[in-house]
Amino acid sequence: MQDRLVFVIGVMRSGSTLLARMLGAHGAIYAPAEPHLITPLAHLGYYDKVERAPYDPIITQRAARALVPALARQEEDYLEALRACTDSLYSKLLAPSGRRLLVDKTPAYALVLDFLVKLYPDARYVVLTRNPMAVWSSVVDSFFDGNHEVAHAHNPVLERYVPAIGRFLRERPVPRVHLRYEDLVQDPEGQTRRLCEHLSIPFEDRMVDYGEQPGGQIETPRGLGDPIRAARESRPTTGSLDKWTKALEGRPEKVLQCQQILARLLDDDLTSWGFERAALEAQLSAIPGTGGGRRGPRPWRHTLERRVLVRLRHNVHHNAFGRLVRSVRDACDVLLR
Repeated sequence: MQDRLVFVIGVMRSGSTLLARMLGAHGAIYAPAEPHLITPLAHLGYYDKVERAPYDPIITQRAARALVPALARQEEDYLEALRACTDSLYSKLLAPSGRRLLVDKTPAYALVLDFLVKLYPDARYVVLTRNPMAVWSSVVDSFFDGNHEVAHAHNPVLERYVPAIGRFLRERPVPRVHLRYEDLVQDPEGQTRRLCEHLSIPFEDRMVDYGEQPGGQIETPRGLGDPIRAARESRPTTGSLDKWTKALEGRPEKVLQCQQILARLLDDDLTSWGFERAALEAQLSAIPGTGGGRRGPRPWRHTLERRVLVRLRHNVHHNAFGRLVRSVRDACDVLLR
């Protein structure tokens, strides 16, 4: 599978679902839902410690349960594939599509890049970056219902992903093409042509107008990928470029958190991402301290789920009940080991 795999490397909320849809619209490329195959393998104990695994086991379970029914023989193929590991799973995912290349765009792979490169040194790599402040604002609003404190306590996304991807971009352990989300939505044809050149495939117009034909529609299980915007557009748009600054208007506490996060990021990593510290600081300083509109409505089920998750995470981090839950969980983990 080495020469048939395309890994999209990028942090969550960076536009990776959009990029995967554009890739999946090409006649030679199959872009299924995020399989989450590599992260568990990287943390089985040889390369890193199991208890520090940087992936969400709930998401991994949901991804596996979405993956298995898509296989020809379902659980039989899954058990056979476990013996031969990722090559067998990837090949069985790709075969029914009749296409030549398979895209895996699981964001958590950015945290196991050393292992991934050892496993697939000859695969094709596409790195997608986005304004870090836009990424963080989207993470807070999309997954934590706007609660920036709980979001950072649960997962300091930028402090984890920016250094990992920045180092990968600088060290160039394998050939890769680097795209910025901002460039992709403002010049989709030009950036897609660059991408096709790296993948050694001809450019196809339908990659830009990915929603106009069935080939561009990825069957993504609910909860994986972008749960809000992924299915709304049929081609790249610039509507989200300034959304993050509007979300911070009149919220000085959120702006302060962004400034503190930015201060913890290294210049080399930011530059590798394609952004300069001074420009990001200027953007934050220019956000009005008052005003700002209400956020648009979101699907009620998604909103309810996120509010429940935020409340549970807040309890775990901030009160006696949460400390009790953590103590019981840790004790059970020890006993089960």
